[in-house]
Amino acid sequence: MQIDKNKNIYVFLHGKLGLKQKSINALTKNGFDTNKIVLATPNKVGNVGDYMAMLWFPNSPTHIKIQQISSISPLTSDGGIMGLWAGVTKNELFTIDLDD
Repeated sequence: MQIDKNKNIYVFLHGKLGLKQKSINALTKNGFDTNKIVLATPNKVGNVGDYMAMLWFPNSPTHIKIQQISSISPLTSDGGIMGLWAGVTKNELFTIDLDD
């Protein structure tokens, strides 16, 4: 799959801050630009076409799910624990082994 290197990729660590560098290394090894890797926060979402990298499974991650933002809906509340990301629709693209 071709990756648009002009797009940001938002990384969801699910509290596993010790896996930050390992995740960045796996993403760059698989074609993502280090300068476009952004740690996801609940109060700011990306744009349609940007990527999401989610450590999976959240409690005991073994891989990274790569998704692409397909639409963003405005929220009428704060979105709970997901924040503004609760209004994001995404398409599953592929997975990367975290130990890659």
